[in-house]
Amino acid sequence: MRCPFCQIDNDKVIDSRASDDGFAIRRRRECAGCHRRYTTYERLEENVIKVVKKDGARVPFDRQKIKVGLAKACWKRPISDPQIDAIVSSIEREIYDNFECEIPTSEVGALVMRQLRDLDHVAYVRFASVYRQFKDIRDFVEELEPILAEERRSHR
Repeated sequence: MRCPFCQIDNDKVIDSRASDDGFAIRRRRECAGCHRRYTTYERLEENVIKVVKKDGARVPFDRQKIKVGLAKACWKRPISDPQIDAIVSSIEREIYDNFECEIPTSEVGALVMRQLRDLDHVAYVRFASVYRQFKDIRDFVEELEPILAEERRSHR
């Protein structure tokens, strides 16, 4: 492993443990050259699932894209990075458990929205507005109506 700071290919592993999601090994390393520490993650290389875009293009599944989308939806909301990581891991696990080779973007978006709806309604609507390409305020209202109805039922 090359040091990200000085590029020397000589380090030692200081600590090694399973990461939070259980699908990776987290290793703390120290560079033998500059003595700086950094963290690496080792993941099992699984079948590469392709995401089928709306235009028919197929791209490899990338958990980082989901994380970036969630981070934007959760911006300035009371949602921590570990919560976002847990959602990403849950979605990734569901995709690998239920799909063999390909998954449409619509299904990935639905998985994200399902997780966000339970976590934070504002983040959910933010994500939905981009994912479903809201055109005007009516689209927001249509998305909010089921949430508001659920809220009214739970307060009775």
